Amino acid sequence: MGASEKALEAGPLERLFGGAAIIKILDFLILFREWDYSKTDIAKNSGVSFRHVLRALPKLEKYGLIVKTRQVGRASLYRINMENPIAKALHELAFQIA
Repeated sequence: MGASEKALEAGPLERLFGGAAIIKILDFLILFREWDYSKTDIAKNSGVSFRHVLRALPKLEKYGLIVKTRQVGRASLYRINMENPIAKALHELAFQIA
């Protein structure tokens, strides 16, 4: 594989964050980390479509950045996982930038 082919592969941050939707979701969950939110709440408050939230949450769960906290009726609620070292680092970075 040549250098140009390797440059086309997704790097670790791109694999983690994917696109702007995941970043907006993480921003929202980090800023309001004290509470847990349904998928609908995450979509409304982060400015991301519900469809993007449905795609992003499994990836964020896979990396341990968010956790499912409880079930309210049929809705699962999520929050940022501050026990995850990546989530902690993102939290610190977000507040240093802000």
